[in-house]
Amino acid sequence: MDLRFGIQLAPTVTELPRLRAMAREADREGLELLGIQDHPYSGGLADTFAVIATVLAETERLRVFPDVASLPLRGPAMLGKQAATLDLLSGGRFELALGAGAFWPAISAMGGPTRTNPEALQALEEATAIIRAMWQPGTKAKVDGSLYRVHGVQSGPAPAHPVGIWFGSVGPKANVLTGRIADGWAAPIPHYLPYEKWQATQDIISSSAIDAGRKPGDIMRMAQLVGTITDTPGPVTLRGEEKIRTDAAGWARILADFATETGFDTFVYWPESADETQLRRWIGEVVPATRALCA
Repeated sequence: MDLRFGIQLAPTVTELPRLRAMAREADREGLELLGIQDHPYSGGLADTFAVIATVLAETERLRVFPDVASLPLRGPAMLGKQAATLDLLSGGRFELALGAGAFWPAISAMGGPTRTNPEALQALEEATAIIRAMWQPGTKAKVDGSLYRVHGVQSGPAPAHPVGIWFGSVGPKANVLTGRIADGWAAPIPHYLPYEKWQATQDIISSSAIDAGRKPGDIMRMAQLVGTITDTPGPVTLRGEEKIRTDAAGWARILADFATETGFDTFVYWPESADETQLRRWIGEVVPATRALCA
């Protein structure tokens, strides 16, 4: 199976040197992906896109993405230009995960909109069209949406590679949209989408893809898992938003089951304690054990 593995880190202002060091280590050790949380309204977090630019400049192979970009606070035309520029500067190592919005009071307090669920989904669809239009140099982007509009703006630049647009979707209607137009599903952590709903969500995305004339297998499926890699095995019940706390072999069995039974092909680890030890155990123990089980 063609599996990919990554880790998620928060751009905490006081922990930026550690984040950069861990990104460099992940790059050296061959990890594929690094997700950086995006909560612009949080005073304790640095700007995600500035952190991503720095990390990409300091690594060689690691692919980096916002996990997930707060669309209501980041205009889609500029997001398209930022994404393409970061991809060009890094030689094709940027991916774009998008969120329709959450924490609306905080977004509003920062000058952003307050949207209903239908409005947020409409905005996500319109933004995706604008972003893709901005990646077509030599043309003028024209998207006349109800929430986002561009009227003949000069498009470009094109990214260095086909940048994936991954939706962090929750809810049936959002998942239908994911299957219809997104390049991937960055499943929210179980706090927002309990484990019990993962299989049903996968089914909705696949069915929507088929209805849109797409192949379900062309949509990347990312599981984001919160927990700790321990020294000893422990019983794990994947229920609600419970953390996974077991040894590397136990983690590998869980990931292998998600790959073979639930259809995930990408796994991003959210360590409860983001430190070098957890990173090394994920890369050196969990990842190879999972690959061996799925071989």
